[in-house]
Order: sequence, then C-alpha cells, then structure tokens
Amino acid sequence: MKTKILMMLLAGIILLAACKGKHGSEEFVNNNASSADSARITDFSPVTPKIVKTADMHFKVKNVQQVSEKITALTTSYKGLVMHHQVGSSELRSTDIHKTGDSIIRVTAFSNNAEMTVKIPSEKLEDFMNEVGRLGIYVTNRQLDLSDKSLDYLAAQLKLQSRKELIDQQKKGKVIIKNPANVLLLKDDMVDQQISNRQIDDAVKYSVVSLSFYQSNTIYKETIANDDPSAYNLPFFKRFIECIGNDWMIFELFILGLANIWVFLVVGFGIWVLIRYYRAKRVAIVKN
Repeated sequence: MKTKILMMLLAGIILLAACKGKHGSEEFVNNNASSADSARITDFSPVTPKIVKTADMHFKVKNVQQVSEKITALTTSYKGLVMHHQVGSSELRSTDIHKTGDSIIRVTAFSNNAEMTVKIPSEKLEDFMNEVGRLGIYVTNRQLDLSDKSLDYLAAQLKLQSRKELIDQQKKGKVIIKNPANVLLLKDDMVDQQISNRQIDDAVKYSVVSLSFYQSNTIYKETIANDDPSAYNLPFFKRFIECIGNDWMIFELFILGLANIWVFLVVGFGIWVLIRYYRAKRVAIVKN
C-alpha cells in the first residue's frame, strides 16, 4: 500500500514538472514535430568580404575658393557626390588709417578655411586622394581607415533568414504565435536588418572622405566712409566767416533789444541827471 502511495506521489511530481516546462514556452506552439528541423541554422556559406573605407585629409592651399571648386569638379569626374561643403573666413585684426576728413582706409587681416565631405567609389579612393593632395602646398595629415563589416552582414542575414522561416511557418499553421503584436515586431526586425545590410553595401561601394584645408592669412585694404560724426566739421575759414556772421546777428539782436526798452533808458537817464544835479548843488552849499 505504501509502495502504491509513493508511486502516485512520484507520478504527480513528474506531471507537475512537465506542466511547468510547458508554461515556460507559451509564446510559440508547434503543431508539427517536423517544424523543429526548419529552425536549424544551415551550414555557414563563404562570407563575402565587406570592407568599409573612410579617409580624411588636412592640407594647406594657395586659394581656398579655387581649390573648393576643383575638388567639386574632381568629385563629379569620379562619379562621386559632395555631401557637405562649407567655406568660412575669420577676421583676426583690423586697423583704421585716416585718409581724409570723411574717409578712412581699413586694413584687415583674416584667415580662410574650408571643410568638405565627399563620397567616392571605393575602388577609386586612392587615386582621388592622390589628386586632391596635389592641389595643396603640403599635406598636414592624411589618414585611411578600413573596417570589416563581414560578420555584421552575415549575422543580419542569418537573423533575417530565421525570421522569414518563422513567418512562413506561422502562415502555414505549423507555428502559432499567440500574440499578434509579436508578428509585427518580427516583421519590423526583418525590415531593420534589410536596411542595415543595404547601408553596409552602400558604405562598401562608396567611401566617405573628409577634407579640411586652409590658406595663409590675407591682408585686405578698403576705403570706407568715416563713421565718426565729429569728423564731419566745416573747414576753418568757413567756420570763421560763420562766427563773424553769428556775432553780427547777436549785435543786431542787442540793438533791437535796446530799441524795445528805450522808454526805460530815457527815464533812467533823466534820473541819473537829476541825481548828478542834486549832488553838485549839495556840494556847492557845503563849500559856501
């Protein structure tokens, strides 16, 4: 009796363990045992080399604008593409020299530089870099980097293949995906892997080259109007004549002012005469 009870308990434990194992893989349900064969990864095929080349160069030129135009034309002749092009000038210092009263000569020192990013067919990268180097006076820095993307490309291909097989089995009913949202996630992953491989193919086919170049500091002279208002004064003789005219106008105003107060002047003069007369008479009386 005890043996039967122990056998029943052991069978229950085994059944419980089997049920737990099934709950751990509820997402995908296989309806066909042969579907396990389709999940195997096939033997590795020879990997096509996926070498990505990138380069950069820094150099000095005689004229930034002319070299920029030549590089653009050279890129077109190599069936490449200019991705970025920027030309700039930076003012270092300037000095103003007075030429006349209303004009000055401004002397400015500035630097010119340019940055370009181009895509060139990879098989012509070395030739392109050599021709660009000849456009400069000397090369400060030239660098070429190689990056092997073969394994990344293969990994994306294998993942894409496995997801395609899973989607095909789901369509045929061999595999049931309980959550429909997971089907969309699988398809999105397939799209991302296809885009990633196409990006690698494009990077292998076309190399990205970063170019930066500059020229010696340039001096530029220009005659401009004087922006100081105090410099715009009349010549001395004109100002002298103007002062005389102003004094005469002041004298005229003084005369007109006296004319307006003539009554007060007459009364004041009469009072002054009377005071003089009174004082003179008083002095005469005192002497007598």
